[in-house]
Amino acid sequence: MVKLLILALVFYFLAGRGGFSKNTRFSILAVAFIGILIVHSVLPDGHPIRMASGESRDPWMIFGSMALLALLYLFGLSKLRHLVEQPEIVQTKAVSLALGEAELDRYARHIVLREIGGPGQMQLKAARVLVIGAGGLGAPALQYLTGAGIGTIGIIDDDTVENVNLQRQIIHQDQAIGMPKVFSAQNMMIAQNPYVEVKPYNRRLTDEIAQELFAQYDIILEGSDNFGTRYLANATAVKLGVPLVSGALSQWEGQISVFDPKSKGPCYACVFPNAPSANLAPSCAEAGVFAPLPGVIGAMMAAEAMKIITGAGDVMHTYMLIYDALYAETRKIKTSRRLDCPVCKDQYNA
Repeated sequence: MVKLLILALVFYFLAGRGGFSKNTRFSILAVAFIGILIVHSVLPDGHPIRMASGESRDPWMIFGSMALLALLYLFGLSKLRHLVEQPEIVQTKAVSLALGEAELDRYARHIVLREIGGPGQMQLKAARVLVIGAGGLGAPALQYLTGAGIGTIGIIDDDTVENVNLQRQIIHQDQAIGMPKVFSAQNMMIAQNPYVEVKPYNRRLTDEIAQELFAQYDIILEGSDNFGTRYLANATAVKLGVPLVSGALSQWEGQISVFDPKSKGPCYACVFPNAPSANLAPSCAEAGVFAPLPGVIGAMMAAEAMKIITGAGDVMHTYMLIYDALYAETRKIKTSRRLDCPVCKDQYNA
C-alpha cells in the first residue's frame, strides 16, 4: 500500500509537469482508488493482486475517509474565504471609483469604522444637506459636515458677520466682519475641504422659497434664532417628508432632536404646539450664551445628520436631548406624535 501511495504521488507531480490540470490528475487518482477498492471487494483473500495492493481493503477505506475529510475541509475553507474576501473586493472597487486617493486618505478614519466604512462614506459624498442659519449652531455643524465629506451643503442666512458673533460662531474670522455670513462660511468650508460643493443662499427663509429649496436636499438642519423660521422649516419638511434636525440654545443649556413623522416620530409642532412668549425664550443677545455651548449642540446636529445618511446607530426620532453645560449634565425627554397635530396629522395619521 505504501508503495502504491508513493507511486500515486510521483504520478501526480510528473503529470503536473506534463501539463495535466489538477482536476484531471485528481480524477485519474480517484478512478485508480475506486479500482483498488473493487479489486479488494471482488478477488478472494490471498489473491496475488490483493497481496500486492495491501492485502486488505480496510487501510484503503481509512485512507479514503481521511482524504475525503481533508478535501471537505479545504473546500469549506475556500468557500469561507470567498465569503469574507468578496465584499472587501467589491467595496474597494466601489470606493476607488467614487473617491480619489486624497479623499480616501482624508476620510480614512471614517472608512475604518464598521458602521460607516467605504459604502457609508460614499453615501456621505452623495448626500445633500441644507443648514438654516450660519450662526452659533450652524457654524460648528457646517464645519463638521464639511470635514466629513458631505457632497453638497447648502447654507441659507440673510445676516452679516458682526464682531459680537466671533465669541462663539467659530466659522467666521475677524476679517469677515461686515461680510454676509453665508459667503464667509463658504470661504472657510472650501478652504477646509475642496472636495465638497457649497451653495450659499444670502436671504431669509420665506414661505415663497421654502418648498422649492427644501426639495433639493435630503436633510435639513435648523439652527435659526427665531420661532417663525423654525415653524416654517418644520411645516415644509413635513410636507416633503424630509428629516429635520433641530437645535436650540439659551445661556448654559442646549437641546437637540430629530423631527421626522415619516420615521414614526413627532414633528416640531407636536412637541412645541405654540411659540413661547418673548420673556420665556429670550434671545442670545438678551440672555447671553456660553461660548462652547453652540459647538456641542452644533456638532451633535451634524452627527445626527450623518447617522441618518449612513444608517448608523440610533437617531433621535423619539426623544430630545438636553445638555446643561454649567453642571455637565445631560438628560433625555421622550417625545411622541400628537394625533391632533395640525401640521402632520393629515399626512401621517391616514
